[in-house]
Amino acid sequence: MIKAAFDKHKSIFIPFIMAGHPNLAVSTKAVMALARAGADIIELGVPFSDPIADGPVNQRAAELAIGNGMNLGEVLTQVQAIRSMGCKTPIILFTYLNPILAFGYGKFCHQAKAAGIDGVLVVDLPPEEGEDFYAILQEAGLEIVLLVSPTTDPARLPIYIKRKPCFIYYISRLSVTGIQQDLSNTLEEELHDLRKTITNTKIAVGFGISSIEQAKYVSHIADGVIIGSKLVSTLETSGIGAFEDKVKEFADIIHGGNL
Repeated sequence: MIKAAFDKHKSIFIPFIMAGHPNLAVSTKAVMALARAGADIIELGVPFSDPIADGPVNQRAAELAIGNGMNLGEVLTQVQAIRSMGCKTPIILFTYLNPILAFGYGKFCHQAKAAGIDGVLVVDLPPEEGEDFYAILQEAGLEIVLLVSPTTDPARLPIYIKRKPCFIYYISRLSVTGIQQDLSNTLEEELHDLRKTITNTKIAVGFGISSIEQAKYVSHIADGVIIGSKLVSTLETSGIGAFEDKVKEFADIIHGGNL
């Protein structure tokens, strides 16, 4: 399903929201709104108490979700419910390693697949260190997503290729997630250099993309555009209607001219 999603447009839209934020019912409605409004892949965050890669918006979302009783098991139950409601859009879990360790590798992979998860991004698990987990993940029929940053040593990239990710999540700038005024002015050059080694794998760009102008720019140089904090903030402060409108606005600009 993920490969087919990338085949739909020159550049695809991958929105992120936090499971259980601002509460379970609203976040379930938000996933359905994402599917209706043009998301090609949905990135669903698993709330974690020490989210080192997340900025203030997503940290707050995780805190609220945890306060609402959300954990990895509850997220899988939520996804199963979402699938039963007819959502067919690919869903990727954005998670830290600790919740999976506590759950158990095998149990997690089996239940994630059964719930309707398509792929997993473990933020704090380098590809060199996750051989056992990634093997179990792929045996279960789940796709791998890997993070690459501007400081990733090119000498490490062969191990990324070996893991056979369904796509690379490229970090647009050296910071945590969040709303940023400016993207790196060398982003296009960085992607060009990365593609010299990562030749047959799609590359989506995220971290800090918050405006229509930024989304449009990235859609012209990357295979996918990942937007999180802006949507998480809109959902909490403005409600589901404004959230769906914003999702559609981003989807239209990212897909524009790329049909």
